[in-house]
Parts: sequence; structure tokens; C-alpha cells
Amino acid sequence: MTLSSRFALLTALAAIAAGCTSVSSNYSDDIANVSTGRLTVCHGFDCRNQTALTFSADNQQRLRALFAANADAAAEREAIRKAVQVFENAATARLGVADKPKSDLSQTGQHGQMDCIDESTNTRTFLRYLASNGLLKHHTVQTNVTRGVIFDGRYFHATAVIRDNGGQRWAVDSWYEPAGGPPDVMRLEEWLGRGQMGRR
Repeated sequence: MTLSSRFALLTALAAIAAGCTSVSSNYSDDIANVSTGRLTVCHGFDCRNQTALTFSADNQQRLRALFAANADAAAEREAIRKAVQVFENAATARLGVADKPKSDLSQTGQHGQMDCIDESTNTRTFLRYLASNGLLKHHTVQTNVTRGVIFDGRYFHATAVIRDNGGQRWAVDSWYEPAGGPPDVMRLEEWLGRGQMGRR
């Protein structure tokens, strides 16, 4: 077996065993265009399927209420954590199927199932939606970040990122929970140091 074949096999086995199966993203800013008030939900792994989502008046009101009294950045991050849950529940209702926690190769192409590329792209799109509606006062939405190169004992993984007004970047990672579960919101440096052997 050639060195390249061994690497391909190692990459596939690591993905099957531990995590996000995509190593590149079909993400583009077109997907995250929220100017119309309508969001695009990626699913089926690596954004291969895209479904339009428009928030109901009830969900719009719930989101506004979550951000109504954000006195500081910490309170806003907690509101973001809860808002992502509102978004994912709305996406589940639109898709008609709940995304399972994590992902593996057996779910590739399945309607409504999401790898970390789908999850991080969806979260970034939603965060941009919040920002475009004036709900984020203490954070700005950043470019998604990846970690893991297999050789360091970590599979490829991606997260959405926000930056607080003081310059600290935070990961907003919803991949580990089923649809509607609370995402991890942690300092990006901490997130970048995690993931050894597939651990959260």
C-alpha cells in the first residue's frame, strides 16, 4: 500500500470512528446571505443539500426576547446559546427530521443529517441573521475555523466563531448535540486545543 493510500485509509477510519466526515466545505457567502430574511440550512454533509428557512413571527419574537436585556458580552453569549437552539428547532420542523448528535459516514447524503461543515455553516448563517437584525451588540461574526490534521490525533472539525468587542474570539459549536441541543460556546483557544481521539 502506498503512503498516499495509507493516509486516505487513516483519514477515512478516523472520520468513521470519531467525527466530522468533511474535510472541505462547500460554504460560500452566498449560502450565508440573510439580506432577504430567509436562511439557507445545509444538510446531507458538506452542504450538499440546501433548504430555505424563514422564521415564523413567533420565533422572531422569541429571538428578540432572548436578546432584549443583554447587559454585557457574557449575557449575550448565553442568549446566543439559547438562540441557536431556537434556530435548530425551527430547522428541524422545516426539514421534517431531527439531526442526530455528531455524525459518521453512514449518514452521508441523508436528508436532515449534518456533519460539522453543515453545522458550522448553519450556525454562522444564523449568527449573521442575528447581527443583521441588530440583536448582537457585544459580538461580531467571524470566519469559520477548523482544527485537526489526523497526525495530531484529532479528526477534522469546524466551528462558527464570534469575536467580542474586547477582541476575544469564541467558538460556537453545535455538532456534539442533537438538533435543538445547547451548543458549546467557549474561548476559541480552548476549542482549538480539544478533540484528541474524538473527545469533545
